[in-house]
Amino acid sequence: MKVLKHIPNAITSGNLLCGCLAIVQIFSGDLILASFFVFLAAVLDFFDGFAARLLKVNSPIGKDLDSLADVVTFGVVPGLMVYRLLQFSLIGIQERELFWIALQKNISSIDLSNAQYLSGFYSYLPYFGFLITVFSAIRLAKFNNDSRQSTTFIGLPTPANAILIASLVLNLQQPSVVYGVFSDFRVLLVFTVLSSYALVAELPLLALKFKDFKWASNVMRYVFLGVSALLLILFKVQALPLLILCYILFSLVNNIFFKAQH
Repeated sequence: MKVLKHIPNAITSGNLLCGCLAIVQIFSGDLILASFFVFLAAVLDFFDGFAARLLKVNSPIGKDLDSLADVVTFGVVPGLMVYRLLQFSLIGIQERELFWIALQKNISSIDLSNAQYLSGFYSYLPYFGFLITVFSAIRLAKFNNDSRQSTTFIGLPTPANAILIASLVLNLQQPSVVYGVFSDFRVLLVFTVLSSYALVAELPLLALKFKDFKWASNVMRYVFLGVSALLLILFKVQALPLLILCYILFSLVNNIFFKAQH
């Protein structure tokens, strides 16, 4: 039994390790692999709480470790990703193809010395990406001290926000509508501000935590998981941004029709 009680913390530590590996990949220029580490960390983040409830173990250390892991994996990592995306997007319209190349290769292998915007005021714009890191930390601190968030979330959870940003990176792998829009640094700046605000907004969202597995008390959770699985089968990686949108919409429906379950 002494070994079993450490399983949830071991899973949480795996989440933190994924965050560290993602940071290494971002500095190495591989945002694609870093995104997959974020997805793996999100899975581990779900199962550490699930394991804690299944094994009936709970401790202040586990709660603190979970938040510390989350601030790295779902705070620092997405902030770094947006920093890189802003950096790539500021290379100038006439060199926009470098944005595409930079996502595939180490940025250090690309000569950006003559880029149109990587100088003066524009050279500081990529640092706006770390707004996501700051607001993620605020979000986690609020969560730990807000009794309202035992069964629901207030504001977009940090894992959902990180998944959204990681999925954006994957959707920028090839020319598409997403690529055409988000390769513009102005769009990325607006997205960064909105993403940061969503983390701390007073918006009740559905918590994907199962206290039991009864249909009556988990209708929206089961429906959301079913729709998510269908979207992933049909659209694969392109479905990931849609999942976050569906998550918000399902939460709004849950707030209206299933308020008593909160």
